[in-house]
Parts: sequence; C-alpha cells; structure tokens
Amino acid sequence: MAIKKTTKEEILKQSVKLFKIQGYYNTSMADIASACGILKGSLYHHFKSKDDVGLASLHFIHSYFVDEVYAIAYKDELHIFERVEQYIQKIDEYFLQSEGGCIFGNFALELPKEREAFREIIREDFDAWVESLAYMFQSKYSKDEAISMAKEYVALTQGAIMMMNLHNSADAYLQVGQKIIKLIQGK
Repeated sequence: MAIKKTTKEEILKQSVKLFKIQGYYNTSMADIASACGILKGSLYHHFKSKDDVGLASLHFIHSYFVDEVYAIAYKDELHIFERVEQYIQKIDEYFLQSEGGCIFGNFALELPKEREAFREIIREDFDAWVESLAYMFQSKYSKDEAISMAKEYVALTQGAIMMMNLHNSADAYLQVGQKIIKLIQGK
C-alpha cells in the first residue's frame, strides 16, 4: 500500500462511509486505514482507538446536520414553505446520495446501552432533529402537537431509510418528506 498523508477530516469521511455500510463492530481500524490509503499505524496519529474514531465520526456528522440541515428550520427570513422544502431536500440529498443507513440509527441499535458516550451524541443529534422540525411545525400547530409530529417524522424517516436499504427503493422514503411538506402546507 502506498503511504500518503491524509487529514483527520478525510479519515472521518471514510469512517462514516464504512460505519454506515458495515456497522461499528464489522469495521476495523485496518478497514478505515485501507479506505484512506494509509497504513493502520498512521490512524493512531489522529485517534487513540476505534472508539475515538467512532465518536469523532458521530460528532462530525452531527456538526454537518446542525450546520447544513437543522439550521434551515431557524431561518425565519425564509417563508415556512421554503424552509421545509429546503430542509427535506438537504436530508434527501444526504440519505439518497450515500450508501448505508443513518449512522446514528445504526449505532443506536448496534451498540449496547453501556456505551454512554456514544448514546449521548446520538441523543443530541436526534433531539436537535426533533427540535428543528418542531420549530417549523409550530408555525401551524401547537407546541405539543409540533413536538409529537416531529418525533413521528424522525421515526418514520428512520424506518423508511431501513426499508429503502432493504428493498433498494427510495419510494417509501420519499413519501415521508412529502408528508411533512403537506402537513406544513395544510393539504
């Protein structure tokens, strides 16, 4: 294998891909190094352990969603219809243009409850997802209804991602986003 320099960000991008496709336990440090085109020992210059890579991967993707997706919900200068359409579009782009499921959903199911550091960032991401959706829903529904609907949407999306991967079809997945748009538009 050719030895090359790589950045921490590149390692995280490759790790996320592998974790989404193979899962946490089925992804080794050697797999990550190979995907990055580096020697396994080179990973340890950036990360102490696979747990460190896993946690950093979750934080990396959480930051992406906070900055690029959830932030759309709070752009009050945009009409609510524009916000929800942009929001759904960004989520669709992420899940439709990458292999595997949702790294947060996958890790939540795969890792035991005792792995609290992992569960903490997973909860943080799902809470941010629910809060951002609920914020948009509150333009039309009460706070309690908005929170309930947001939780339902997140659950529907997670199930639709699983079905999309199982059946190799995005039809059911795309229907979830359209349902949200209709809820905001009142159709």
